Amino acid sequence: MKWRTCAILFCTTAVLADDEWREVKTAQGPVRGRKHPKADLYAFYNIPYATAPVGVDKFKAPLPPPVWLEPLDAIDKEVICPQPDFQYIDFMPKTTVQLENCLIANVFVPITDKKNLSVLVYVHGGAFILGYGNMMKKTQYMMKTKDFILVNFNYRLGVHGFLCLGTNDIPGNAGMKDQVALLRWVKKNIASFGGNPDDVTLAGGSAGSASVDLVMLSKSAEGLFQRVVPESGGNLAAFAIQRDPVEIAKKYAKELNFTNVDDIYALEEFYKTAPLKLLTSDSFFDRTDSTFMFSPCVERDTGDEAFLTESPLSILKKGNYKKLPMLYGFANMEGLMRVMFYDFWKPKMNEKFSDFLPADLKFESDEEREVVADKIKKYYFGDKPIGDDNILGYVDFFSDVIFTYPMLRATKLQVEAGNNQIYLYEYSFVEDEDPVVPHTNVRGATHCAQSMALVDIKNMTHPDDIYVTPKYRKMKNVVREIWHNFLKTGKPVPEGSSLPAWPAASANRSPHMVLDEKMELRGVLLEERTRFWDDIYQKYYRDAVPPPKPPPKGRIEL
Repeated sequence: MKWRTCAILFCTTAVLADDEWREVKTAQGPVRGRKHPKADLYAFYNIPYATAPVGVDKFKAPLPPPVWLEPLDAIDKEVICPQPDFQYIDFMPKTTVQLENCLIANVFVPITDKKNLSVLVYVHGGAFILGYGNMMKKTQYMMKTKDFILVNFNYRLGVHGFLCLGTNDIPGNAGMKDQVALLRWVKKNIASFGGNPDDVTLAGGSAGSASVDLVMLSKSAEGLFQRVVPESGGNLAAFAIQRDPVEIAKKYAKELNFTNVDDIYALEEFYKTAPLKLLTSDSFFDRTDSTFMFSPCVERDTGDEAFLTESPLSILKKGNYKKLPMLYGFANMEGLMRVMFYDFWKPKMNEKFSDFLPADLKFESDEEREVVADKIKKYYFGDKPIGDDNILGYVDFFSDVIFTYPMLRATKLQVEAGNNQIYLYEYSFVEDEDPVVPHTNVRGATHCAQSMALVDIKNMTHPDDIYVTPKYRKMKNVVREIWHNFLKTGKPVPEGSSLPAWPAASANRSPHMVLDEKMELRGVLLEERTRFWDDIYQKYYRDAVPPPKPPPKGRIEL
C-alpha cells in the first residue's frame, strides 16, 4: 500500500517545468508523455510492454520488455505488427511502420486531481489479421468524466500471432499471450500513471471482442481485470478458434508452394524461416467458411504456460472460469460487412450453398452436409434463388453465423454456469442519410456500429468525416454513458440513473436492451433464429481440438 501511494504521488507531481510533458516512473524505467494537442490529457505512446521474439523464434511467447535508465520519450512512432498491405483502407495511415518486435502500449491519462482512476484496456479488432492499438481513438470518450485511464496496444496478428503446430517452438496463441502480457504490464505499472490496478475493464470490438471473450476463460489472465465488454464477437464464433490448427497450417503452406507438409518438423522449419512478408501476403478476408484462417487455438499442454488447453465450449459447460460482469451484444445487421462480396458470392451460393457453412459444423457424409445446407438456405431465402429481392436474408445469414448466434449461445451457457451479470443488448441506431441495404429501402446498423459511437470519428469507412448530426450525437452520448456506467459500477444502468432499468439476462437470452433513439427493454433476443441454430449446433457442432503430440524427431507417424 505504501509503494502504491508513493507511485500515485509521483505520478501527480512529476510534471516537468514545462507542462507540455509529464514524466512517470515505470518498472522498466522513466517515460515522458506529452500533452495531447486536442484533449485535456497526457498521451504516452510506444511503450514496450513486452518483447516479441524475432527470427526463428518469432512464434514463441513474448519475452519481458526492455529496461532503460534515461527517460523514454513516449511519442507516437506509428508502429504496427506485420500484416497484409491494407494501406488502401482509409483508416490505415500510410505512415505506419511494420516491425517484427511490435509489442507497444499507448496510455492516455486525463489531466485531473482525481486519484486511483479506473482503467479501460481496449483490444483492437481486425479479424486477427490486421489493425493496431490506436486504430480507434477514444480520447473524446474520456474527456467528459476524466475519471479513467485508457490503454490500447498492439499484438501479433495472422500467421505471426496464431500459427499453432503444438511443437516447442510453435505452440500457438502467441497473439493471445501478448494480450495477457499487456494485462500483466498494466497490473504492474498502471498505478504509476494514477490508475487502479484492481479496477480494470477489458473491452474490444470484432476480433478484439472475441479476444476479450477468450481471455475471460484463460487461467493465465485470471485476476488481471474485473469487467468485460465484448462488442460484436464471441469466443464460440467459428472465426474465434481454429478447429484443426495443424491442417490449417498445412493448407496455407501448400498455398505458399511448400509441399512437405506431413513432416511436422519440416513444416515447422518452413514457417520459422519464411519471411513475415511472405506469411502476411494473404488477407484471408474473403473466405466463405466464416473464418479468417489463423486465429486462437486450443493448445497442446506442453507443461509451459499455455493460454488455452481446453475448448471454449468445454470451459463454458464446466463453468471452470471466473464469472465477471459482462456488457454483451452486437449491432442488428452485423452481416452488412459481407455485402461487399454479394455480387461475387451470390451465384456461388446458388450453385453450392454448402461452401458457405461455418467451419464449426461437421457432417457424417457429403449427402448429410447438402441436406443441412439446403435446410439453412431455405430458412433464410425461402424457395427462391438468392437474389436482389431477398438480400436481407443474405445479411441475416452472415450476421447469425459469424456474430449473433455464437454470442447468444455463449450467453445461455454462461448463465447456466452461474453468471448472473450479463447485460445483453442489440444496437439498432441508424440515420436517415445512412446508406440503405442494396436493392432495398432498409437501413441497418453495421458490424461494430456501437463501437463507432465511442470513438472520435463518425465511421471507419470515412474517418475524415467528423460531421455528426444532432441525432447521432445524442446516440453517442447515450452509448458513452452506458459504457461509462459499466466501467465504473459493473452495471450499464446503475441505481439512480435516468436511463431505463436494465436487468441482467437469463438463460433464455432475455431481457435485452435495444439501443436506438429510444432505449427499450425487450424479451428474448432473436428468439426464432437462435432456436433454429440451436437445433443445428446440437447435432453438428465441430469442437476445436489441440494439435497432436509431434512424433520424436527423425520418425514420422503416418
